[in-house]
Amino acid sequence: MKIGIDTFASAGGRSGVGVYLLELLKRLPSNAKFEFFGWDYDRYIYTDAAPSCEYVSRCRFNGRTASMLWHLLRYPSFALNRDYKTCFFPAAHRNIPHHSPCLAIGTVHDMAGYWGTRKTRESLGLIRMILPDLLRHLDRIIAVSEFVKQELIDLVNVRESNITVIPNGVDTNVFYPRSRNEESVVLIQPFSFSRPYILYAARLDHPVKNHVNLIKAFGIFKERTKFPHRLVLAGGDSRNADIVKYNVSVSKYRSDIFLTGHFPFTSLPELYAGADFVVYPSMYEGFGLGVLEAMASGVPVACARAASLPEAADHAALYFDPADPEEMADRMVDLTDRELAYSLSQKGLERARAFSWDECAKKTFSLILE
Repeated sequence: MKIGIDTFASAGGRSGVGVYLLELLKRLPSNAKFEFFGWDYDRYIYTDAAPSCEYVSRCRFNGRTASMLWHLLRYPSFALNRDYKTCFFPAAHRNIPHHSPCLAIGTVHDMAGYWGTRKTRESLGLIRMILPDLLRHLDRIIAVSEFVKQELIDLVNVRESNITVIPNGVDTNVFYPRSRNEESVVLIQPFSFSRPYILYAARLDHPVKNHVNLIKAFGIFKERTKFPHRLVLAGGDSRNADIVKYNVSVSKYRSDIFLTGHFPFTSLPELYAGADFVVYPSMYEGFGLGVLEAMASGVPVACARAASLPEAADHAALYFDPADPEEMADRMVDLTDRELAYSLSQKGLERARAFSWDECAKKTFSLILE
């Protein structure tokens, strides 16, 4: 039995989908032969994670459009020639074929593209126009949350019986509480972070990641409390990052707001662990991994009452309306209460333990190999 694994749209392991794929590859079962296919420049990232597997380079031209066309036009003959019994698409919300000569199973992490099309009527490209039909052609779909499952049913008319919910995991060997010393500065090369600080780790994006309302809420928090906290926004530029940067520049407390730019994933656990608390104001998340990573680090969390975030955080976080900076600031003030913060950090640690990459991989490969 030979299983093909599509590595396109996984950002070389640097995105959430990339982390998901790498965690699965660390746990490949031994009762089947697995083979990867994707961009040539990603070859060593995935073969390092699973050195016994072959990597087949495909698609000479880079970019999302080239990848989309390859999947639509070239994938069927490729899969047939490689004699795959099953193909697994870990980023099925971004790149999947219209039809497959073998069993096709894909993971959907969110429906952000289709959500944008329906809600804002933006023109978001051909792949997002045809995505519903492509998803309906998959033999099985893995949804990372009940929220994503319901969107697949409501927006795309996928049969409920065709969807299996398998949540992502959190690596508690990487994200865990670290002892705090009395030093006022956290050194994470090449950065230096003055404590106390509030953290939001997400790409700079407007409006979905909702940085602008967080910046406003931070200003309200500072006005009310006069506390020395800084706001650390850790993430590279994305859509409309200039709007986020402009709002930082006009904030009365701009000197207390630190934009890191792209932040190395390997240093993220230490950044989480050094924060007083994490605020997660995103308007839309398919799973909410950042919330659980913060909880696993022993850091109290306030997050938006939106999309999948309440499903991920459950009883272990404080909630706010992401469109209301005043309410967001209220929760930030609440988290400065030491007793409440400690209670939430303990609940968060317990909640994070419910999400295991071992369990995610076991269920995923069981579905692929059945």
